[in-house]
Amino acid sequence: MSIKIYNTLSRKKEEFQPLEEGKVKMYVCGPTVYNYIHIGNARPAIVFDTVRRYLEFRGYEVSYVSNFTDVDDKLIRAANELGEDVPTIAQRFIDAYFEDISALGCRKADVHPRVMESMDIIIDFIQALIDKGYAYESEGDVYYRTRKFEGYGKLSHQSIDDLKAGARIEVGEKKQDALDFALWKAAKEGEISWDSPWGKGRPGWHIECSAMAKKYLGESIDIHAGGQDLAFPHHENEIAQSEALTGKPFAKYWMHNGYINIDNEKMSKSLGNFVLVHDIIKKHDPKVLRFFMLSVHYRHPINYSEELLENMKAGLERLTTSYQNIKHRLSSSSGLTDHNEEWLNKIQDLREQFIKEMDDDFNTANAISVLFELSKQANYYLMEKNTHEEVLKAFMNEFETLFSVLGLELEAEEGLLDEEIERLIQERNQARKERNFSRSDEIRDQLKAMNIILEDTPQGTRWKRG
Repeated sequence: MSIKIYNTLSRKKEEFQPLEEGKVKMYVCGPTVYNYIHIGNARPAIVFDTVRRYLEFRGYEVSYVSNFTDVDDKLIRAANELGEDVPTIAQRFIDAYFEDISALGCRKADVHPRVMESMDIIIDFIQALIDKGYAYESEGDVYYRTRKFEGYGKLSHQSIDDLKAGARIEVGEKKQDALDFALWKAAKEGEISWDSPWGKGRPGWHIECSAMAKKYLGESIDIHAGGQDLAFPHHENEIAQSEALTGKPFAKYWMHNGYINIDNEKMSKSLGNFVLVHDIIKKHDPKVLRFFMLSVHYRHPINYSEELLENMKAGLERLTTSYQNIKHRLSSSSGLTDHNEEWLNKIQDLREQFIKEMDDDFNTANAISVLFELSKQANYYLMEKNTHEEVLKAFMNEFETLFSVLGLELEAEEGLLDEEIERLIQERNQARKERNFSRSDEIRDQLKAMNIILEDTPQGTRWKRG
């Protein structure tokens, strides 16, 4: 079986063949760090963290780079409004970003380059484009000659004539053609700036990713990814810059995740319906938000609402309850080592089905359906009179492996297995056997006061924090 990726460049699914056997170079556009991230920022973080995990599960060595835009107009405005400098604002929200994505189960990238720490390579990149005739200086600004790059528009599938019709030169711009875009912006009074051959200023947005991707991953990479809104102009301009400089394809596969709607309306500042991850995870288990994001194929739009999140919580609890029931039966089993080949084959078939779904352009929605089937089969197995250690271990391993691929770590449940709580539950069970119901109720009330909820099941008593 081979992995297929929907490539925005070709608008079709293509068989994944990395530039170097067994290795994947992957660049994901990160956030502009002027505020806490909203769920629109969280979706690519979760989606492409999952892509990375799955590629590693399939045996690839993944070099994963995701940048921070830590200087631009939004940061300058935020600094002015708060009376702080840009580096202070940026660092605060970079720290907040790591806190939020960690809660969402996202691993850090191998490298998180920052614009302010990459100024030398950005300036060198711009100068090289000037030297090749693809860029020009104009009164302290530097612009890219869009028409000079023959392939411009190939990612967004727009012709240069279509783009020309909607282009215009804004007040204060000093470019030769309305289609040209800024590589370097001359500093305005009071703004943060850096020295350059063209005077004090700061880089344009698009050049930053081209320079950082080249430094950390090389001239050509396997996968470049980000939100759908970045395909044009950001990624289109990255292609123009990078391929003009190197003469090589910039990225082999372009992946873009779909938009997020809030209560069936597109998320936008004008509607004031931005939802910050920082606020969501104060009220909801962040694992549920990740599960929700993966419940829809990454290229499709997704609708967020509190009601939908609650539904996803119930679904996730069904899966984790099945896992915990298997784990409980295994811990209380008599140590039988016989195995049932039919059940082991069922488990293996489910793993292969999971792989088949994920191989098809990382279809996490269908992969989650496989998890529910795994849960159903586990529940059926636990209803059998005789269960066997090998099958129980196989179920448990499958839950842990497939959950880990999706970034839904089950090991967090281990923290709940407190010895004192387990001792009280055993004492309660003994009291019930002896028909000492007053003591049984007393222990239940004691645990309830500790915010521990008991659930009596055919497999024994289970518990969770309320």
